[in-house]
Amino acid sequence: MAQANVIGTDPAHPSPEALSRALEALAAGGVAIFPTDSVYGIGCLASAGNPALERIFELKGREPSQTLPLLVGDAPDLDRWGQSVRPWARALARALWPGALTLVLEASPELPPAYRAADGTVGLRLPACELVRGLVRRAGLPLAATSANLHGEPAARSVEDLGPLAEAVDLVVDGGPAPLGVASTVVDATGAAPRILRAGALSADVIAKASGL
Repeated sequence: MAQANVIGTDPAHPSPEALSRALEALAAGGVAIFPTDSVYGIGCLASAGNPALERIFELKGREPSQTLPLLVGDAPDLDRWGQSVRPWARALARALWPGALTLVLEASPELPPAYRAADGTVGLRLPACELVRGLVRRAGLPLAATSANLHGEPAARSVEDLGPLAEAVDLVVDGGPAPLGVASTVVDATGAAPRILRAGALSADVIAKASGL
C-alpha cells in the first residue's frame, strides 16, 4: 500500500489532519476508504453529479443498479434525507442510533436522484464513529458508502483486509480494527412493521423490541 495514500487516526477521536485530508479528497470528487463502527467502508460525498459514485461501483465490481446507503452525521438527518418516517422507525432510530442499524426509508426530494433506489427509497445509517460523523458535518452532505471489499467477498475489518482496493482509491484512513467487525442490520422501514433485509450486528429480537411493536 502506498503510504502517501494512507493516514492513521483514532476513529473515536479523529485528528484535525485526518479530517482535513479526508474531506479534501472527498470534496475533490474522490473515493476514500475509512473505518466505521461496523466494518471499513468505501465511499464518496452524496453530491449531485459526483463522478466518484460510478467509480465505487467499478472498483467493487458491483452492479450500478444497486444504490448505496448513506452515512449521516446526526439524528435530524433522518428527516432531512428521508421522509414519511413511521413512528416505529423513529423509535428504532432513537434506541439504536448511533449504531449498526440501516433504515430503508422513502427518500427526501432533497436527495439527488443518483442516490435513490428505483422505488424511491434510500438507506440511512448514523454510525457510532466520530470520524464519519465529523466528515458529514463538515461537508454538509452524507457519505454514500458501502463495505470496502470486492463484490461478494467478506467486508474488510482492517486495512490489512483491503487488498487491491487500497491502491485504487484516493485516500485510506487507517483506524485500526473495526470495533464490531460485522456489517449493519438493514431494516425496511417503509411498511407497517420492521422487515429485516440483511442480518447484521443487531439481532431480530433487538429490532423488534426497540420498535415498540
